[in-house]
Amino acid sequence: MMKKNLISIYSFIFLILLVSCTKKVVKPLSPDANLTLAVRSGNYAEVIKKCLTEFEVKNNIACKVIEFSEEDLHKEIAEDSLKEKSSYDLCMVDGSWFAEFKSKNILSELGLLGYQLDDDIIPATKSICYSDNGLYLAPYYGNVTVLLYNKLMVQEAGYKSEDIQSLEDILEICRFQKKRHNLGFLYRGDTENNLVVDFLPFLCSRGAWVLDENNKPCVNSQAFVEAMHFYLNIIQTGRAAKKDDLIASIANKSASMGIGWPGWYTPTKNSSMDYLALSGKYRDDKPAYNSNVYGIWALGIPENCGNKEAAIQLLSFLMDKDVQKSTVFYGGLPCRYSSLQDKEILEKFPQYRVICKALEAGVYRPVIEEWPEFYTILGRQMKYIIDGEKLVKEGLDDAQRELEILMCR
Repeated sequence: MMKKNLISIYSFIFLILLVSCTKKVVKPLSPDANLTLAVRSGNYAEVIKKCLTEFEVKNNIACKVIEFSEEDLHKEIAEDSLKEKSSYDLCMVDGSWFAEFKSKNILSELGLLGYQLDDDIIPATKSICYSDNGLYLAPYYGNVTVLLYNKLMVQEAGYKSEDIQSLEDILEICRFQKKRHNLGFLYRGDTENNLVVDFLPFLCSRGAWVLDENNKPCVNSQAFVEAMHFYLNIIQTGRAAKKDDLIASIANKSASMGIGWPGWYTPTKNSSMDYLALSGKYRDDKPAYNSNVYGIWALGIPENCGNKEAAIQLLSFLMDKDVQKSTVFYGGLPCRYSSLQDKEILEKFPQYRVICKALEAGVYRPVIEEWPEFYTILGRQMKYIIDGEKLVKEGLDDAQRELEILMCR
């Protein structure tokens, strides 16, 4: 009898424990704990999505990712900021938007929410993240311009990758292939923005810029004129191309090289194509300048976010050095030394050594609210020059006048 009672007691206890555990597993999520992310579509979004399962399980928080094109993401974040409560808890932000977003109070100050950037993040990539001693962004995906090139076509011109030390070397390779009836340099001329960004590394390599130290336009300076003449010489060895065309043409040995982004393409040891960081020299005997242009996607929290505590928790998780290192194996591109200089990673992805170098010698596009209008004006006048409708000095003088009016409004 006692034995039967003991069995009954044990069975009852087991049933209680089973019910208790079951309740814990199926505990519903609080609607307020769910997080929505507005992110750039493509590889940038895919990398984030692969990280979220671990965060959701650990924190009992459901995350929803909504993807946008670059233009639509900018518009969506700006319009959403006008609502009393944001539709998003975390958003991706391009560096060139920061001046506008800061002036319109779109972003939360992350330091006030208990988050700070650590020293493992490449210093130059952090410069865009601060304003008035406050932290507003965290550099997440380290996109930066690199020189995409066909390895065989470079070898045919008598070069190894380590021999490409200046813009003059690049021009020589492209002219060599042009003489062989191949395409040399492909440039992105499909939009004003793409054209200007494609040109900026050539401008930076002369120690020049589109604005002076007082944020005044200087696009008709002597250095700018010389850079434009050089750009015309090098694009005459090839043609204009959109992203997918540019990648395919270089990969299949139709073209020698062009300016690209690591987020577009990941080479392997057997790839026909590779990339390198621009040296910042236009000639071997000239000084080197930071000339790799940032296209870094940063993370921020909207000021009108209704769940900042959980949002900063997610941002901290996504920016964690170990989490970021794990993303490398499925296309992530951290701005962290611990990822880009890791021996295991470099054995599998040696190109991360190049990316680290490019990020260390990178430069953000101008941090001005007028940048979209600025590059539209400049890009339009550059197109006139490229199409032969205006001489270099004429087109740049016209751009200077328009930009001075823009910046004085």
